Amino acid sequence: MPIPYAVLKGRPTNNRLGTKKNKHYQVLISANGEQYRIAINVESGDGSEVAFLVRAPFEHPVIDGLAELEPGLHMLASAPGGKAIDFIRGNIGQPWEFQPLPFDAAGPDNDLNEKIDAFVQRAMSDENAMVYAFGAPWGPEPATADKFFGFKPGQGIHDIHMNQGNPPGKYEKDNGVYQDGALLFNFPDEGQWMAVFLKFQTQAWHTDDATGNVILAPDAEHPKDPHTPIERDNIPTFEVPDGLIRIIAAYVNDTKSPERETVTLLNTADVAVDLSGWAIADKQKQRMKLAGTIEAGATRVVEIVAPVALSNKGGIITLLDERGIKVHGASYTKEQAQQPGRTIPFQS
Repeated sequence: MPIPYAVLKGRPTNNRLGTKKNKHYQVLISANGEQYRIAINVESGDGSEVAFLVRAPFEHPVIDGLAELEPGLHMLASAPGGKAIDFIRGNIGQPWEFQPLPFDAAGPDNDLNEKIDAFVQRAMSDENAMVYAFGAPWGPEPATADKFFGFKPGQGIHDIHMNQGNPPGKYEKDNGVYQDGALLFNFPDEGQWMAVFLKFQTQAWHTDDATGNVILAPDAEHPKDPHTPIERDNIPTFEVPDGLIRIIAAYVNDTKSPERETVTLLNTADVAVDLSGWAIADKQKQRMKLAGTIEAGATRVVEIVAPVALSNKGGIITLLDERGIKVHGASYTKEQAQQPGRTIPFQS
């Protein structure tokens, strides 16, 4: 069954690097007079490297309302439209953007301990900075002192990583949608958010919309790689089409009434692609069917019609193939949508 899901907001006051004995980066958090510990995986239980993605700055509709939360632990509903994070359905990133790193390596700024520590140290040195850890809470444990920082009662949050796409076996029971872990940093004096996202290399990118279980079989030539393609050939396939067609722009705030909304698609393939049965989905997961063909290397402007709508308060746009497999996605914030008549460009 899915994990219990929450977000912990607070000030970071101490830390411990991950070690060979304990492959977790630890952060001590102070929130409204209580203490918590964040445990962040920096190496997989099987010894493989954890893949990470850094967004700096982080601009996404999921941050709306986070700053207004009181410090402390808040349980979250695993559902769209709220504060829950889903790497895939929330268009947090593309699969090829997640890069594996060792937890510890000689030299500066080349391991996962150092990547996370850079943000934590910066937040600890800024008295107004806040950390938001998404994952599964534990405790309180009144009789047990925290084994790293010694406070009582022991309590905190872990599973600060993708929590879906686990293959059949020990961790498949933890699969679910809208329950992915993440580490967000808010620096209000600078008006900036930053984020760290982690996933295990064994976790598949394409998952069932209800269960979070794997829905695409591994590539027969790469059976241990469930989330193809990851820069293997730099050419997506129709079987695993990540990035084959990309959302490169959206027009969400018209100057006229009734408003006209559009999404611009780019065909990166060297062949024409038939879009029959494909769909565009919005933040509320409403879908609009597509039709016709987009030529090799060409762009196509798609006019958005009901039931799909592109909100002026921030949104998510997802492109799905005829099987319902995600091909590409983009997100935009309320601030990006505030200028009427402006087309919002997307980079990835």
